[in-house]
Amino acid sequence: MPTAYQDLDELSQVELLRGVAERAAPLFGLAPTEVRLVLHGFNTTFRLDTPGRAVAMRVNTNSLSSAGNVQAQQAWQHAIRRDTDVLVPDPVPVEDGGYLALVGSTELGREVMVTASTWLEGEDLGTVSTPEQCRALGGLMATLHGHAESWEPEGHHRFPRLTGTLFGDPDLLTEGVAHDQGLAALVAEAGQRCEAAFERLSQEPVIPLHADLHGGNLKWHEHRLAVFDFDDSGLGVPALDLAICAFYLRGGEDEHGPEDDVRAGYAARRPLPDLPAEDFEALVAARQLLLANSILASTTAGQRSDAAAYLRITGERLRHWLDTGRFTRVVPHG
Repeated sequence: MPTAYQDLDELSQVELLRGVAERAAPLFGLAPTEVRLVLHGFNTTFRLDTPGRAVAMRVNTNSLSSAGNVQAQQAWQHAIRRDTDVLVPDPVPVEDGGYLALVGSTELGREVMVTASTWLEGEDLGTVSTPEQCRALGGLMATLHGHAESWEPEGHHRFPRLTGTLFGDPDLLTEGVAHDQGLAALVAEAGQRCEAAFERLSQEPVIPLHADLHGGNLKWHEHRLAVFDFDDSGLGVPALDLAICAFYLRGGEDEHGPEDDVRAGYAARRPLPDLPAEDFEALVAARQLLLANSILASTTAGQRSDAAAYLRITGERLRHWLDTGRFTRVVPHG
């Protein structure tokens, strides 16, 4: 009996998905001479070297976005490239229109959504650390928000709504921690606080957000930031982008400086969103719950093996937030 995709080791998963990328390439009018792995994570990205240019191809193995969501995300990305000074990869259209190819995979037992875009120069930033980078990130975020407000408002309905702690994803976390009474209680209490904050913000205006602005989705090249990976984009309140960004910034020795610099960069271009500190912290903490839920949903070998440890870390971080009122990824011990 063939081994199910989720039970394959990482190398076997990558080789299977490489085949999906190779079959997708002609649909974008591409004839790659080499297909190299960039990242095998929640989804999987390859670099395709073709005559005259390099292309990033994303195979959406775990994405919960619909085809309509993906088309909207790619269309917004193209408009950002066209209308602003923000550096983003330009989506490559498929030959019969749109920006999405559907490729059948016997091994996965379904059609897989595949997108392609022009290659961004520079190394992935990894960690947003210097004041210059943080201010640039705040300014980039403000520019995206300004563009989102005016771009094709009639098409906003194609985006998923980023409402509620899990953004509408199936709740796997509650059952995933049910065996641990203490952890289950922490997840339940944290979830209630986060849901209450989302409910209080439910009447605020929403716009398309990138919703995943962190160093893993940024490049720093010649003192300029570039942003990619719009797979999590959806409709939400602007403060949510700041909160998601803050989640990733609260992991170093300086818990306040980088976040303050991002806010300063944002404020230089548009007014900062105004909401109570308690609600902002709940939006930051909600990211922890969303990521824990996502790792339980993942079929990627490395993420599946990390799930138990990540749930333990989740409990430590949530306990600290509930005790202190401030979320941090670096939890003091002792």
